[in-house]
Amino acid sequence: MHPAPSVILFTSLSGLGFGLLAWLGIGLPLVFGWSAFWYFFVGFGLAVGGLLASTFHLGNPQRALKAFRQWRSSWLSREGILAVISLLVMAIYAIGLIFLNSNWQIIGILGAVGSLATIFTTSMIYAQMKTVPRWNTGFTPVLFLLYSIAGGAIVAGNSLIASALLVILLVVQMVSWNLGGKSFSNAGHTIETATGLGFLGKVRQLESPHSGSNYLLKEMVFVVGRKHATKLRAISIVLFGVLPLALLMLAPFWMFSVPLATISHIIGLFASRWLFFAEAEHVVGLYYDKR
Repeated sequence: MHPAPSVILFTSLSGLGFGLLAWLGIGLPLVFGWSAFWYFFVGFGLAVGGLLASTFHLGNPQRALKAFRQWRSSWLSREGILAVISLLVMAIYAIGLIFLNSNWQIIGILGAVGSLATIFTTSMIYAQMKTVPRWNTGFTPVLFLLYSIAGGAIVAGNSLIASALLVILLVVQMVSWNLGGKSFSNAGHTIETATGLGFLGKVRQLESPHSGSNYLLKEMVFVVGRKHATKLRAISIVLFGVLPLALLMLAPFWMFSVPLATISHIIGLFASRWLFFAEAEHVVGLYYDKR
């Protein structure tokens, strides 16, 4: 799949924002007044900014509202509805903390559950695609949630919790990468199954379906070299996991450790999310002899 910048920003920033809001919803940290204002400002800014970034990938952004009507069959629609509900609930909770010095815990917990549910629906937009075997696994929602709550914990200043989550994230991400490389072949997709001509024997492409490019090639066929993918994996592991872990250990002794850990994690998250799209093999590539 082609790694569009708008989708990378959307999935990364909105996940981080909703992860932070989830921690705030359960009172970790429990803040009031101006402190609460700035925490919620960052959380809402990341969540809403990420959602807005997703509209840049739409052919007709003005029609985005129509997506809300398809909630019975579309994970994208469910995501949009849950995002709006969660943000409204969290806004009510934030008003109590900021202006009334009141902790409406039930509302906060509801907002936290809604935030996590929103992240899950985002992940299912990709996990339900059987045409992309690398995404069509349980690792996709698990990783989306882990990135969200681990990143949110870092921004929230929950250093011990964030450290534990980063260790889990590192392990799950490496296992996912290892198994993901075999997912396309394990799914049994070949040019024979794609064309339905397997009963005739071995199928090979005589010539390209057309001489120019098209939407399918632009959006769904992208090949990243194994050497480059390996380097990017190493870079992302260091930046989203190893370096933040080291910095969080210094949190009690150095005031800049948490901000630097946050920046490092976000850059590593961008690299990892770029690979999430770049390494995804869509079955349509078989028609163009790209697999």
